[in-house]
Amino acid sequence: MIDPAILISAFLLDLAIGDPRWLPHPVRFIGRGISALENILRRAFGKERERAAGVALVVSIVAPSYLIALGAQLFLTSFTTKAMAIAGTAVLVYLVSTTLALRGLFDAARLVIDDVRKGRIEAARKNLSLVVGRDTAGLSEDGVLRATIETVAENLSDGFIAPLFYLVLGGLPLAIAYKAVNTLDSMVGYKNETYIRFGWAAAKLDDLANYIPARISGLLIVLAVFLFSLVRGISRPWSRARQAFRIMARDGRNHTSPNSGIPEAAMAGAVGVRLGGMSLYGGKPVEKPFIGGGIDGDYRIAASRALSLMAIAAFSAMVITFWIVTRGMRP
Repeated sequence: MIDPAILISAFLLDLAIGDPRWLPHPVRFIGRGISALENILRRAFGKERERAAGVALVVSIVAPSYLIALGAQLFLTSFTTKAMAIAGTAVLVYLVSTTLALRGLFDAARLVIDDVRKGRIEAARKNLSLVVGRDTAGLSEDGVLRATIETVAENLSDGFIAPLFYLVLGGLPLAIAYKAVNTLDSMVGYKNETYIRFGWAAAKLDDLANYIPARISGLLIVLAVFLFSLVRGISRPWSRARQAFRIMARDGRNHTSPNSGIPEAAMAGAVGVRLGGMSLYGGKPVEKPFIGGGIDGDYRIAASRALSLMAIAAFSAMVITFWIVTRGMRP
């Protein structure tokens, strides 16, 4: 379990600076390791044993990530002099903050929404392409905003709630191990001819790692729409929360992922639009089941509201987590 003061400090640091490119980041090192090992393992195992090569890749990345993070944590908390202890704590806070990605997600989504609002559809498509895997060049305004809402919901879970969950369970080492799993899935967990076998282990482990966090995220979005409606004076906040929960329960499985559909369905119900449908990936059409029932929803309003709900859900998660870890520290 993580120290409450370090957790809050890391959260505030992420909100303040996000993930600036000029600072070293564990995920970038993990990504380079994956790229290097993929080529080595593919050659070593051959075409006939791609699945075994993928398993070896997962073990070779996740286990060292956990052990290196554990060693770093033990080292940074071992200093006895006051100055060195302060320096060690500062570095530890930074490392913990790298597992959280709330500021980066918020800024990326807001940039796309602002582009659409100002009529800069080409800029919106380009900026969206930096945070989603689908082709964005031909997306309409509603298509851009729909994809933005989907990535806000999915990455609230993957980029914030899940690492927070693992920070509570096992501190920095387990959170870094989770980031390694998530990065593996984002790089090799594709269901195409190149990665369907090689990325099998990464995709399955990512599904397992995100199973509980995705469902926590969905419930937090339900809580967020209730709090949002209450604070904004919107009528029937309980009804709006029930609607989000109903759509989550009904449409949460309408997704190729066993996890991503849960927060996406909760968000669709919360903001009153329909998500899913046809998307292009590498020029190939992929028909996804529809999520939500808001066929005539206003995607501009919905996208801005999704950002607000993401922020409320994240802050609610921090309050709950702080209470949990504070109670866990009591004798």
